[in-house]
This record gives sequence, C-alpha cells and structure tokens, in this order.
Amino acid sequence: MKESTMTHSTRGRVRRVLAGGLATSTLAAAVLIAGAAPATAQSGLQDGPEPTIHTQQAYAPEDDFTAKWTRADARQLQRMSDPTAPSRENSMPASVTMPTVPQDFPDMSNEQVWVWDTWPLTDEDANQYSVNGWEIIFSLVADRNLGFDDRHVFAKIGYFYRPAGVPAAERPENGGWTYGGLVFKEGVTGQIFEDQSFSHQTQWSGSARVSKNGEIKLFFTDVAFYRNSDGTNIKPYDPRIALSVGKVKANKKGVTLTGFNKVTDLLQADGTYYQTGAQNEFFNFRDPFTFEDPAHPGETFMVFEGNSAMQRETATCNEADLGYRQGDPYAETVDDVNASGATYQIGNVGLAKAKNKQLTEWEFLPPILSANCVTDQTERPQIYFKDGKSYLFTISHRGTFAAGLDGPEGVYGFVGDGIRSDYQPLNGGSGLALGNPTNLNFLGGQPFAPDFNQHPGHFQAYSHYVMPGGLVQSFIDTIGTHDDFVRGGTLAPTVKMDIGVGGDPTKTAVDYSYGSEGLGGWADIPANKHLFTNGKFGVAVSDEAAQKIRKILGSKFDDYLDGKPVSATVRALIEKLLAQYGG
Repeated sequence: MKESTMTHSTRGRVRRVLAGGLATSTLAAAVLIAGAAPATAQSGLQDGPEPTIHTQQAYAPEDDFTAKWTRADARQLQRMSDPTAPSRENSMPASVTMPTVPQDFPDMSNEQVWVWDTWPLTDEDANQYSVNGWEIIFSLVADRNLGFDDRHVFAKIGYFYRPAGVPAAERPENGGWTYGGLVFKEGVTGQIFEDQSFSHQTQWSGSARVSKNGEIKLFFTDVAFYRNSDGTNIKPYDPRIALSVGKVKANKKGVTLTGFNKVTDLLQADGTYYQTGAQNEFFNFRDPFTFEDPAHPGETFMVFEGNSAMQRETATCNEADLGYRQGDPYAETVDDVNASGATYQIGNVGLAKAKNKQLTEWEFLPPILSANCVTDQTERPQIYFKDGKSYLFTISHRGTFAAGLDGPEGVYGFVGDGIRSDYQPLNGGSGLALGNPTNLNFLGGQPFAPDFNQHPGHFQAYSHYVMPGGLVQSFIDTIGTHDDFVRGGTLAPTVKMDIGVGGDPTKTAVDYSYGSEGLGGWADIPANKHLFTNGKFGVAVSDEAAQKIRKILGSKFDDYLDGKPVSATVRALIEKLLAQYGG
C-alpha cells in the first residue's frame, strides 16, 4: 500500500501574514527552526509564596477526600518564569518546555479533515495496541470546509490506521496514517437525548478499550447544543459520558470498524459533586478515561473533567483552596480572591466506578482533584502508573487560569500514592509537566490572533496525551507570531517526557535526546502491545514476540487471521507460537 508523503500545503492550511512584519518575520524564522531548544529561565525562583504542603498520602477510592491544586501551588508558575525574557522569547524553564514546532508541518489526513484530540486503542492498563499488524487511533475530526475555530460544535469521532512496527524514521513524513472515516453513522449518537430539538449534536473526546476478541468499548462525550442562530443558548448544552461498542476487523487490506450502532448513556453531571447546566450554563463535563488500579484488582474506574458543583454567580473559595502556609507574606486573602472574579474558575477531576463487568453501569465518587479559583478546565485527565506511584495528568489553557494566576498551555501533573491521594503538583509544586514555549511577561492573545510580543510556540500544541514510556502526543493549533502564523488541524511531533527524573517522583523533564533535538516523528503514536485476533480468539504479545511471529510465519499468519484455510501443520505451528508468546 502506497502512502502519501504530501506536506501541509498552503491550500490546506490557514495562514495569516500581516503587512509591515518583515523584521519580526525574520525573528520568527530564526526561532522556528525545527527542534530549536527554548531559552532557559533563570535558575532561581522569583519572589512569591511557598507551595502548599501535600503528603501524597493515599485514601480509598470511595473516600470523600479531594486533593487541591491550590492558588499557592499555581503561583509557582510565575515564580519559575524569567522576568527579563524579552519579546518573543520563552520565559519558562527549558526542562518543562516542549521544543518549538516548525511551521512547515505535514498533514496526517492529506487535507481530508481537521484533526485535534486523539487517543489510541488501549487495554485496562493503558497499553497501546495494534491489531493484526495495524496501529489504530481515534480522533476528533471535522470537515475542512468549516473554519478551524468552528469545528467544536461539529466534531465527530474518526479513526486512522497505519502498519505497526515501522520506525518513525522509515515512515512517510506525515506519520503514515490512513484515514478510515467516521466511527458513527449519522444520527446514532443523537438518539440518547430526550429533547430532540438540538441545533447541533456532536461528539467529544474519550478513550477506547480493546478486548482480546477485537471488541472495542468506545467511551466518549456525547453532546447536544440548543442554540439560537446568533450562537446564544436557548438552554444549556447537554454533555453526557457515553459508551458505544463495536468490533475491529484488520487484515492485509486495512482496518474497518463494525457495530457502534447503539449508544449507552452512562453519566450526567449530578449537581452534588459535578456542576450542572442549571448551576452554570458554561459548565464542563467530558473526556472519560477508564482504567484498572493495581491496588484494587478487578475494579474499573474512570476519570473525567468536571467543575465543582456550585452556582456560578454565588461560588466562593476558601482558605484550603488558596493553600497558603501560615504567615506567608505573599498570601492573598479569601475576600480579595473571591472579589477578583477567580470564583468563575472551579475546575475539578472527577472519579467514577463501574458497577458491572460490562462497564455499562457507573456510580459517581467524589472528585480526586479540585482547582477552585485556579483554573476552569482540567481537560482530558488520565491516570498513569509508574514505580509504585499514581500520576494524574491533565491539560489546561493559559486563558482558563483564574484572575491573578498565569501559566503556559500544556500538561499539568500530580503525584500520589494512590488514585485518590493528597496529590502533590509536580516540579516545585507548580504542576507544570510539559508546557508550550511561553513568555509570561506578555499577554498571549488568542490562537486566531496571537499577541505581538508572544513566543511563536505559545499556541503550538494542545490536547496532550501521555503514552507508555513517557511519550506525549498532541495536536497543532497555531504556530507563529502575530504577523506570521499558521493554523494547524493535524497532530504535532511526538515528544518524550522523563517521569521521575533522578529518582524523584515529583520531577519531569523533556528528553531533548529523543528524535531531533526533542521532536520525534509527526503524529507518532506507537503501539507497545500487539493483538492478533480472528474475532473468535485473541492473543496479545510484546513488540519482540510480534516480530518473531511475523518473521517465522509470514503471509500464512495473515491467512490464518483472516479465517482462510491453512494446513494442519501451519495451524499447529501458529497455535504453538501464540501459546508460547501470548500474554
């Protein structure tokens, strides 16, 4: 199968060049060299409060303890920033800054669709799977006839596939993906809404679990909007965490999906732990990520983005939300914070537990993290286990931080001794694990209009997802300066984040030895497990075992997986190898 190496052409991208920008365009060109390391912030912290003391102590998942990402913690972000960093340079430490992505990026869909939030096919332990020799990912996609910023209310879930086991350096530049199309037929995901008068019905992010027989449980956010023609709400939008089940068929010709013709409504915000539309028409409730906890075998959990269940206009924050140490001279008062407008930002990370093995019934548990008066969005949360520790990763925008706080777009992380812990924010208490190159001395602007003084990588990547081995994938939003920028709509280069640097579980750092000065392959989402299935049986094997089986059996193995006749001798050899290597 020949795969395109078409780069992201001028026709397929959205480019903005302003008149009179020659001098600054020259500066932008200098900093947009692929893989160029961002400037390093000063080694010493700036004046400011000490972070909140967190113990990392674990609690039972059902307990009512909720960790807090406090204002004292989040103010470490500004303490880390170099106050002398000049216009268009990064002010944050290089160790937690994603390398600058070049403007001349290839398009993974060959200009078929806009692509943003993306997730792989996984098991309960977040291993990433290929199926019968094909890696498979799911992405939010939208028609390219739409404006890039209009995509959200028209988002659909699509899927891509590519041959497994090919090194990034040997793939086509755009990652080698083939767009397989949409997962759902028109109208399927709208059936769960009692009120069918929605103006838009869309699908947002989630996660996908594969079983040994090729069944896929697709957890996602099913959304109905009820809007007037001017974009105002007739009534609050209706997001629900939902499940649809289908199967994957993968053979020599490629990958097709079947099923996904029914949706099960799993969870709706309750107004007790998780804010509802009645409490705030702009509430967040989305992005389910399911997993099993080694400390609680046989039980399945889910984390998701929510907001603390308070009325928008009367919400308040307290001393614990601020988190200042006794006598800290840089502490704010509760009254001042509540009067600042910071109470509009009350994001949290929710937890739910499955009530049956089919994962069709769930119950809410209290949030595992609150960010009251810190940020309004804790998007796409995930739990990551390493060296006996539980890591909670989430993503947040610079523009969703509360009044008086500031920080880059990117990944924020927390570590504890269990999935419900007194989570300690990573890297000096700031929480920043991997941010875009950003200058906190200047405003950011918007992706469609970056601030003149901002670093060209300020909006370069978002919706990061942490993969096995600390690999991190994300999508390209905007790259460039106010006078010369390019909009994205495809996946960025994969980068590597070292977790637990120097044996310290609270530290992460970008691995600049990975790829080319820290930038790996474009849209590179490698499987670390390989599933061989013919729909009746299934065996998962490691990378090494998959290579051995393919080398020994060649095309006869494909025939066997496709249900074609093979000799008794070949069948016996295949079954012996699968039994030997299968896990």
